[in-house]
Amino acid sequence: MAKRRKFTSEFKVKVVLELLREERTLGEIAAAYEINPNQLATWRREFFEKVPGVFDEPKTIKAQQKAEQVAAVEKDRLLKTIGQLTMERDFLQAVQAKREENRRLL
Repeated sequence: MAKRRKFTSEFKVKVVLELLREERTLGEIAAAYEINPNQLATWRREFFEKVPGVFDEPKTIKAQQKAEQVAAVEKDRLLKTIGQLTMERDFLQAVQAKREENRRLL
């Protein structure tokens, strides 16, 4: 059984740009690179779906970084709360154990 090949983004862009030049047909390009023509058509479709967002990228990156910072702050807050609650639980368990021990002695 043949292993599944993985192609880099750079390779996919190179092939799609070659398709867009229309110097050769999709079938010829597929044969030259030994790739299924349906795969090339999928890459071309994905290329056109993602092209409109290319110029919006800096805003998207900043928004993503901001979201990651907010998530990190929230994670730190939650970890602090977990630590505090764990300490409280341990203290209360110790107090309860002491009470039960004192009851047994009486």
